Amino acid sequence: MRVQRILTIVVVAVACAVSLLSVPRAASAAPTPLPQPPTSGTSGSGASGSGADRLEDVRDRLDRLYREAAAATDAYNAAEESAAEQSRTIADLTEKIADGEERLERLRNRAGAAARAQYRSGGVPDEAKLMLSDDPGHFLDGAGRVMAGQRATKGLLTQLTRTQEDLRIYAKDATANQEELKETRGEKDAARKRVERRLADAEELEKSLAAEELERLRELEEDDQRAAQDAWLGSGASKGSGADGGAGAEAAIAYADEQLGLPYEWGAEGPDSFDCSGLTQQAWAAAGVPIPRTSQQQWQTLRRVSEADLQPGDLIIYHSDASHVALYIGDGSIIHSPRPGRSVTVAGAGSMPILGVVRPES
Repeated sequence: MRVQRILTIVVVAVACAVSLLSVPRAASAAPTPLPQPPTSGTSGSGASGSGADRLEDVRDRLDRLYREAAAATDAYNAAEESAAEQSRTIADLTEKIADGEERLERLRNRAGAAARAQYRSGGVPDEAKLMLSDDPGHFLDGAGRVMAGQRATKGLLTQLTRTQEDLRIYAKDATANQEELKETRGEKDAARKRVERRLADAEELEKSLAAEELERLRELEEDDQRAAQDAWLGSGASKGSGADGGAGAEAAIAYADEQLGLPYEWGAEGPDSFDCSGLTQQAWAAAGVPIPRTSQQQWQTLRRVSEADLQPGDLIIYHSDASHVALYIGDGSIIHSPRPGRSVTVAGAGSMPILGVVRPES
């Protein structure tokens, strides 16, 4: 009996084992695979392509992000300048409205005094006064004064009407400028958000790189800039006109030279940091020459000259969207504020794709 019981237990155990092996294994399915690192990240086994290819991709993406940030910065600066101008216009109109209301009140007081005086005189027609007067000559003298008073009253009413119309126009203009200012502030806020998003994306991308990759990325950037500068120098475009640019250019260059080493900051125009167009605008302001705030406005409004006529003090506009600008200092070099994470520096004028050259008029 003991042997039989043991055999029974063994048979049951084998049967249970077989039944467990035959059950589908849904409960032990393979875990969800971890996300693969981006191809532009570090040299982990999930990335495809060589390390050089990955860095080239990162560099292209960073360049695109920083250029988009620069274009958004131009839009922000333009909106900021427009908002400041609209605010000044509104302040001027508000002052005009206040002055007009004071003038209108004075005119109304004068008109009220004239009306009260006429009421006290009884409003008798001049013809009746002449017939009832004991001294017609004296009356006629008085009548002349009355006519002069009537002309003055008419002039008073004209001034009242004109002042009321002026106030209506000022109020209408102020309302229109308030609406424009509201829209401009919306554009400025949207541009600010675009800048911040692009810079955050660029920062996140750079943080994904190891220290040695960041260093290699900087070396690749410098290699490309040197190659572009050598090609530009070899083209003969750097010879320029040979002119010195004059006293205005000298003052602008001296100002820019004093800013070397200060950090780039988008939307900044000194004194402790600059974006690219903030630097060029302030450099020429130091020379007593006002120029527009953004690189795109500088390209659109300043006088264009050919590269063959390039001279110190000229502004070189870069990229097809005019998103960067630098101050030419001669000998094939520029001073510019490159991008976030960089400082005001001297660089080769041909190290970036040149759109054209403009010259502030000193």
